[in-house]
Amino acid sequence: MSNRRSFIKGGVLGAIGATIIPKLISTKTSKTNPNSQKGFPMVISTWEHGMAANVAAMKVLRNGGKAIDAVENGVKIPEADPESMSVGLGGLPDREGKVTLDACIMDETGNCGSVSFLQHIKHPISVARKIMDETPHVMLAGEGALKFALEKGFPKEDLLTEKAEKRWKEWLKESEYKPIINVENHDTIGLLALDKNGDISGACTTSGLSWKMHGRVGDSPVIGAGMFVDNEVGGCCATGVGEAVLKTLGSFLIVELMRQGASPQEACEEGIARIVKNQNYKDMQIGYLAINKKGEHGAYAVHPWFNYALHQGGENRMIDAFSYLT
Repeated sequence: MSNRRSFIKGGVLGAIGATIIPKLISTKTSKTNPNSQKGFPMVISTWEHGMAANVAAMKVLRNGGKAIDAVENGVKIPEADPESMSVGLGGLPDREGKVTLDACIMDETGNCGSVSFLQHIKHPISVARKIMDETPHVMLAGEGALKFALEKGFPKEDLLTEKAEKRWKEWLKESEYKPIINVENHDTIGLLALDKNGDISGACTTSGLSWKMHGRVGDSPVIGAGMFVDNEVGGCCATGVGEAVLKTLGSFLIVELMRQGASPQEACEEGIARIVKNQNYKDMQIGYLAINKKGEHGAYAVHPWFNYALHQGGENRMIDAFSYLT
């Protein structure tokens, strides 16, 4: 672990602007994630709710389905789970007690769709897919996104569960807003899939930070921030405090680093390096997952205890990511 931290703090962290790519490549030490292997189909996703999501996604892939269908089907599992309190139904509300959802999806052709500040719809990822497939736009927001969803036949639902409402009312007693690192091991789910054809797609969906200001939108619906895919190179997804990811367009950055020759692990570590260089990183968790066309993966976070689910080679397992802080 100390070697990983010295790599970040030394050769890579000081590089800025256009010099970062040659600096990274010239100081590479063939660093890979020891949990990484080659091969596909594969599915990788954030946090423990990724285990069930991976199963649904891999079922699509094993039946010969495309990665884009796998990622949508995968993240719909936690979206519909009221016990997953950071995604879809049962997500913790904003400070006004309203559940607002963000999501995005991207396929192997670069086509993508997104929704932000969507209320009353349990599966924002499927609304994002409809936007991608059936409109000339990439993102719809707020009332416009809801109107579109209802027109497409999505049912309008009350997403605030009794459990989430109770948590919100407890918070109202103090009304102190402070992001909690790795709270209950729940957060955004980002999911990447590599199908039998070697094509990559990604999805990301969340109810966002609990007790956020009404109208707040994080990184999850922003292509290039919460998730990005380039089928020539690989894909990346993010989890954690979205503002930090937005300020660095982390997922796009990580894919571009892989384009220049970085391993998925090196690229994830540099993505975190960009955050710790200029932001108050000690009070926030950010984690990245990345895959390349070979089926290799990387994972890295600011703080320990970020874990992810990997379904590859016939096994679906949880793995603890490396982190900048130990």
